[in-house]
Amino acid sequence: MSGQRRLQWVALGLLAALLPAIDTGMPLSWGAICLITLTALKLREAHSRSELRRASLLILVITGVMAALLPGLGPSLIQLLTTLLALSSLLSLELGSAVQLRTLLARSLRLLGAALPLVLVLFLLVPRVGPLWTVPMGQTARTGLSDQLDTGSIADLVAVDTPAARISFTNEEPPPPESRYWRVLTLHSFDGQRWERLPNEDNLNALLPQTAGEPPTGSREQFWLAEPMLLPVLPWSGQGQPLDPELRISPDGVLLNNRPPIERRAYGFTNLSAPAAWKLQPPREAALELPVGINPRLQALGREWKDTLPPADRVAVAQRWFRSQPFRYTTQPGLLPGPDPVDAFLFDTRTGFCEHFASGFTALMRAAGVPARIVLGYQGGDWVPQVGGGGYLDVRQSDAHAWSEVWLADQGWVLVDPTAWVSPLRITAGQPISAGQTPRQFSPLGWALLQWRGIDLRWTGWVMSFNRQDQMALIERLLGKRHEWLGALLVAALALCLGLVLPLMHWSQRRRDTDGLRRELDHCLQRLRLLGLEPRPGEDLGSFCRRAGQQRPDLACALDELACTYLRQRFGPALPQDQRQASRKRLRQLRQQLGALPAASSSQA
Repeated sequence: MSGQRRLQWVALGLLAALLPAIDTGMPLSWGAICLITLTALKLREAHSRSELRRASLLILVITGVMAALLPGLGPSLIQLLTTLLALSSLLSLELGSAVQLRTLLARSLRLLGAALPLVLVLFLLVPRVGPLWTVPMGQTARTGLSDQLDTGSIADLVAVDTPAARISFTNEEPPPPESRYWRVLTLHSFDGQRWERLPNEDNLNALLPQTAGEPPTGSREQFWLAEPMLLPVLPWSGQGQPLDPELRISPDGVLLNNRPPIERRAYGFTNLSAPAAWKLQPPREAALELPVGINPRLQALGREWKDTLPPADRVAVAQRWFRSQPFRYTTQPGLLPGPDPVDAFLFDTRTGFCEHFASGFTALMRAAGVPARIVLGYQGGDWVPQVGGGGYLDVRQSDAHAWSEVWLADQGWVLVDPTAWVSPLRITAGQPISAGQTPRQFSPLGWALLQWRGIDLRWTGWVMSFNRQDQMALIERLLGKRHEWLGALLVAALALCLGLVLPLMHWSQRRRDTDGLRRELDHCLQRLRLLGLEPRPGEDLGSFCRRAGQQRPDLACALDELACTYLRQRFGPALPQDQRQASRKRLRQLRQQLGALPAASSSQA
């Protein structure tokens, strides 16, 4: 039973290799860890067939748990391999150790292929429920945007080159670099140095009347796959309608995640050209608040603009002012001195990062009487062409960015990025490459990884994003409004699959029984028929060969060798691989020897 045990250890090792990728914030993750540990202990002490059989069944259970935790393409392929190995181990226990590994794997593949139609029917038609195991047990360490903006927070994030999101487009054309703004959060509260979400932000983020309860319409124009984040929000472009009706847009243009942020989230958008309702939501009172007595020079300059210019002109004069000052963009500006940090940045150091420019401009607009807020998100992303056509936009944590939005009565909320005034290359070319760092596209390993991430994105878009809404749409196409017939449809589909699969498996079994050895024997019997020698009904091979040898003495030795060779390998003890191949080769030689005789010689019988 050492062969079965090796198969099980390999399968369990593959499952254990997936453990570093799971999020321990989910209770089911700890269940998977415990199951793998207990199965390893059980397999270590297993000696009987029944114990090894239970170990294989446990491996299949763990594979299902890991499939729920890690639905990506890479983990799914590993889970498929572990299923194949576990089935092979079970077959080996039932058929005996003499069966070759190649034969076991082939039979296991046939079993998986036979189960595929049933799985497809269940996947498409069985009603879905929400994953209960995604309830988090506690906050785990995770990289991403936080719900506040303080000096250095984004500068630290830019040094982290981990994935944030992948975006594919139906027209396969990404927006130009200067338009790649992906919003995540809006910040209103300002204490003179730090920007934060309002204390009652969750209560204020009521659903927009235009999106509440409305079913999505239209085809998917944009598809997102976002990595786990720190907060229950999702990045998006600010345009379009989520195809998942459970996703909601707040009045601030924040896409609210209806699931815990510990899992990857796939979602799509339609109607990207439609006006965004959140842009016309009036500003809150907090959009004009500034702390009293802090940053006095900033407030004095803002009041000067407020007293002399209309709101739109105040934004324009701020742009001219920023461009006229000797500002310098750097990711390592150092700490701002004094009790008035924004004043120190705007009028003294003039050296900073996107958070400094967004903070200074937003505070200036508030001082000038223009409602303004800060938006945290990502700007940019690398376009990755895919082999075979198409591509996707790869957004990284290093693309984290901060910009501003101002309220103009005749336009609504307008995006303003003061960083683009100071450093246009930051917006059009992305973050600069550090010294000694190789761009991902130019590294062979990086290129292969990006190609794989594109395949994974397509897998997620085709399979893993098939949600309850897609399922209901499919059922309505099949049944119309008569949803009560769903049970009958499911039973009929399963019966049809069984009606097709079972005969196919029976035919495959009969065909498999006619293995290579039997095929060589059939070829020999066919040659003998041409010589006028044919078995009688119910006559076994040995009797036939003896009778045929009496009719054709010149073939007696060959016929005796034919019977002995076949019967010894078919019904005798299991032979080593080299001897089985030698027997089949000898049968082939006998067939060729019989085939060399002229058919006319059959008249001699």
